[in-house]
Amino acid sequence: MRWAWTQLTSMRNALVLLVLLALAAIPGSLIPQSRISVADVAAYKRDHPTLDKLWQPLGMYDVYASPWFSAIYLLLFISLIGCILPRIKKYAVDVVAPPAKLPSHPEKLPVARRMAATPETLARAERWLKRKGFRTLASDRGISAERGYAREAGNLIFHLSLVAVLVGLAWSNFLGFSGTAVVVEGRGFANSITQYDDFSAGAWRDTDRLEPFSLEVHRFFAAFETGQVQRGAARLFEAEMSVTEAGETHNARLTVNGPYITAGGTQINLLGHGYAPHFTVRDGEGAVAFEGPVVFLPVDGNFTSQGVVKVPDARPERLAFEGTFLPTAVLDGETARSVFPDAIEPEVWLNAWRGKPGAETGVPENVYTLNPRGLEPVLGDNDERLRARMKPGSGFTLPEGLGSVQFDGYSRWVKLQFSETPGNQLTLWAIMVGILGLTVSLFVKPRRIFVVRAGDGVVVGGLDRSPTGLRVEDEVRSLVEELEEEA
Repeated sequence: MRWAWTQLTSMRNALVLLVLLALAAIPGSLIPQSRISVADVAAYKRDHPTLDKLWQPLGMYDVYASPWFSAIYLLLFISLIGCILPRIKKYAVDVVAPPAKLPSHPEKLPVARRMAATPETLARAERWLKRKGFRTLASDRGISAERGYAREAGNLIFHLSLVAVLVGLAWSNFLGFSGTAVVVEGRGFANSITQYDDFSAGAWRDTDRLEPFSLEVHRFFAAFETGQVQRGAARLFEAEMSVTEAGETHNARLTVNGPYITAGGTQINLLGHGYAPHFTVRDGEGAVAFEGPVVFLPVDGNFTSQGVVKVPDARPERLAFEGTFLPTAVLDGETARSVFPDAIEPEVWLNAWRGKPGAETGVPENVYTLNPRGLEPVLGDNDERLRARMKPGSGFTLPEGLGSVQFDGYSRWVKLQFSETPGNQLTLWAIMVGILGLTVSLFVKPRRIFVVRAGDGVVVGGLDRSPTGLRVEDEVRSLVEELEEEA
């Protein structure tokens, strides 16, 4: 057990664990994470079924909460503490201890110069050394001086800051939360767990006590490059919204790099955007079975977007539509595509499905995909699958008296991320203090200088305890020149 503890708390193994932690974090950037986008994880699983069989049991879809990542994190924390505590104890002893004893053979020091002495030589040498920041210990035989204790202090501060960074990250991980929600223009969001599309919280976070606030997205602005160079590149993403918190409502503007932070510390970030076409669906009995916007998800850089309109309450048969929204539509033969991400010539292409009314099962369904169980395609002319092309304000009537669908227009939607990371301030301050400590440890030069009586003269010797900075020869030479001038 002692051997294992010694190995764990060695600085070499602490560095190894730090490198392992950095390497372990890489999959979190390469593989979709469930706490960021459940839809991306589902798409990845569908596209890479073989890798999914390997990643799923390893927890690769939630790397930072996986047991193996937590194990490395905990071992690093213990290792750093085990390394630092003995060094702090030793430093506390060294910093109050007197300088080292005078050497028996000062002439054997790496730097040593002999000079003539006067009765005032030692006193003058002590005054010079104190002016230079040395701690001195004078005796009848000579003077011992040391400086550079701040180097080890800076080193310890740097390592303590690493521990504080780990504490801050753990604080955010256990007590923080993160969730996303898609909000269409003109609609709102209330900070309740039921309002989130996906939500993850730390083990110690009480999700029944989220900060009470709500917001409404009034309008989303998007601008794209229209010139020939970088045509279609994003130039502006900005959302206008109103936030109600603590009984007061105020306007706010949200940009990609300009998050909004509520009074209680919840940060709201703009993650993505897209289009939500508006539809009105009438069933075979003439009743409005569905009306409103439907979120379509973009599938390429020109915002070709796909979505599903589900109409389970239509009668006599339930209906569903698979659609593609093209912001700037062009027709190449029988294939339509979007050539620009902004909505200049918007169109919707729909396929229709029909089926007998189904009983409510209470099982949640993906709103972005259609489960064709119990449904069959609606057929058009020549018994071919019905396919409709619509511009805003147009519609078409389904055959066999099934009803009709109308494309009323479109709105934009925004994907908002809501998060609370209470340890961020501690982490930020720890990083800044750590940089300061590292700077001190790199630039402070620990060294010793001795002035020792030797016959009718003195030997001025120096010992540089660091390979960096000014050489100790320079300080020994300066001290000797100072003493010779005053002599």
